[in-house]
Amino acid sequence: MGSFFKECEHPRSRWSKCPHLYKIRFRGVDGRQAEESGFATQDDAVERLSEVYNAKKAAPRSQAKAQRVAKYGAMRFGDYAAEWKAGQRDLGPASVAHLDSLLSIHLLPQLGSRRMNTFDHKVVEGFIRTMERNGVGLAAQSNAFDKLKAILLDAHRLGLFDDNPVMGVKAPQYDPKRVVIPSSAQLPGIRAAGDDSFLLVADLMSGCGMRNGEAYAVNLNNIVADDVYRISEQVNRTTGQYERLKHRKVDEYRDTPLPARTRRTIEWYADKYGTVDGYLLRHPSDPSRPFPHYHISNQWRRIKKAGQTDIPDGMVVYSLRHFFASNCLNHGIPITDVAEWMGHKTIEVTYKIYRHLMPGSIGKAAKILNLDLVA
Repeated sequence: MGSFFKECEHPRSRWSKCPHLYKIRFRGVDGRQAEESGFATQDDAVERLSEVYNAKKAAPRSQAKAQRVAKYGAMRFGDYAAEWKAGQRDLGPASVAHLDSLLSIHLLPQLGSRRMNTFDHKVVEGFIRTMERNGVGLAAQSNAFDKLKAILLDAHRLGLFDDNPVMGVKAPQYDPKRVVIPSSAQLPGIRAAGDDSFLLVADLMSGCGMRNGEAYAVNLNNIVADDVYRISEQVNRTTGQYERLKHRKVDEYRDTPLPARTRRTIEWYADKYGTVDGYLLRHPSDPSRPFPHYHISNQWRRIKKAGQTDIPDGMVVYSLRHFFASNCLNHGIPITDVAEWMGHKTIEVTYKIYRHLMPGSIGKAAKILNLDLVA
């Protein structure tokens, strides 16, 4: 609560009898140390300390909030983001690298010098529109928005904003019209348009629904049954090393259907090139290292530039994974299973991306339900 004392030559045992006045020392609501003097008796000093304590106890929140708003409200976004990042202790090396990339490429160039107390929903909307005008990919837009949202939510909890500045802002989302999927007639030509590593990756993505990095980490030992492949790791684009799966903890995995043709491609590639600890794809110039992302992306650019393969406009390598989802849904496989096999964080993600691939599903359901009703 504080302390009382006398600044005189008399020992404490004599304070009640000496004529010198008492002084008190305490910390105010701002946390700073303060002193007051002029108290004739010990009881007067204690009574004043009690008043200070009760006043501090009665209104600590409003005072503390005012101090936080004054300190952090004037802070630049770049400085605030640096403090926020220091508190993200649960992030692994790859996640830290990804966060640094989003900050340096998207967030700080636009928002780094902005003061924190100037953020509102219009500023956030403007940030998203600028990314759209600059042609930033939807995945990068979504990731950048998620990080901005997390930082501003942290500031909102501190009391910097009366209203949450991201409330009501529509997050960047996949537009189903932008999901370009090769047809079953186009797929054979696409998978054979590159070298053998490209063919293997194309079959893994279109046949098992793997992400690019998951396909690059393909391992012969992960064929756990003739028709089941266990996806347990990926080659991280940022670190170039084997990492845990997206949305998964270390050692977590997901099992996915393994079509016979895809299994034959895996076995053919292993027989032709061999494996290193079961891994089929390795760095072209250094077999001791994982397969690099750029090897397939460079081939894809060359394939498109050559113009000799029937490729739908807007298609990217990731479209081969979309083919897997399309193939499943077009053959009546439940979207819940598709979401699990593709490793989506929630089924809502699967539904938003692929809902348009299920035209007439309500009418189809009505016909099926009618079978037992009229029996």
